[in-house]
Amino acid sequence: MFDVEMVGTGSCVPEHIIYNDDMAAFVDTSDEWITKMTGIRERRISVSEDTTELAFRAASRALENAGVVSEEVDLIIVATVTPDNFFPATACLVQARIGAKGATSFDISAACSGFIFGLSIATQFIKNGTYQTALVIGAEVLSKITDWSDRNTCVLFADGAGAAVLQRGETGIISGITGSDGTGAENLRCPAIPLHNRFMPTRDIEPNFATMNGREVFKFAVNMMPECILKVLEGTGYTLDDIKYFIPHQANVRIVDAAAKKLNVDREKFYMNIQKYGNTSSASIPLALDEMSREGLLLPGDLIIIAGFGGGYTYGAQLIKWTKG
Repeated sequence: MFDVEMVGTGSCVPEHIIYNDDMAAFVDTSDEWITKMTGIRERRISVSEDTTELAFRAASRALENAGVVSEEVDLIIVATVTPDNFFPATACLVQARIGAKGATSFDISAACSGFIFGLSIATQFIKNGTYQTALVIGAEVLSKITDWSDRNTCVLFADGAGAAVLQRGETGIISGITGSDGTGAENLRCPAIPLHNRFMPTRDIEPNFATMNGREVFKFAVNMMPECILKVLEGTGYTLDDIKYFIPHQANVRIVDAAAKKLNVDREKFYMNIQKYGNTSSASIPLALDEMSREGLLLPGDLIIIAGFGGGYTYGAQLIKWTKG
């Protein structure tokens, strides 16, 4: 078995910024309400970049940051719920654009937990010797599936991408857990193409927008996030006190506040950038990781935990020792 480390990160967000006051022009809301209820002040919305473009740019920056050339990459995983196509996979399109010839490439769908699921899959492939270098990307253009008349969701969702390069090396990925609870599927969902063909009677088609039962999702998240964080520490010899930063899925500042309180952990140890980017689903954690790395907040030897939850329900966490200088 091989050890696995994260050797580089990258991210990309659209240039177009939408502020809370801009939202108030077309939906019944205000800057004060959005900030109080979510912590979001602005978000990036694409007016030209599709999911593949954002994923490609984040991937290119991650490879440059890692000092890895595309020919070294033998596995590409893209986590997304907003692909540009049902097929080909977004990962295949990224593979072609970066020139990672022959790399196994596929997409996964785990909603906001997608990046964590992707890390888990890539880590196992590298550990068992199947691959040596993996590119894991979380990329979303949630504006494609947002109902801009629904203030409960349109103020939350945004667009962006983040990526990480994993390789055989030092012990960087220490432990991870993932899980799912399909009984909550109806509380956070976006329908795809319905069963509809020439042999069926005509019927109304459900809009392809994301919908959310905010109260139920909140209850699930404030319980599951602390549970994931504690579970990923089990058997490692580390405690909450050893962790320098917790990097949660950037969904809602009130969820993070509640999780920190449950864990009795200083809220300042939870890194948040939701105020700038909103909820970018599978992109939110790698976006935060890359921002922290670029700002010099992460030093070799630092222990961090990333934790997320999403539609499905899905959930997961990873305990990581930062090894990049």
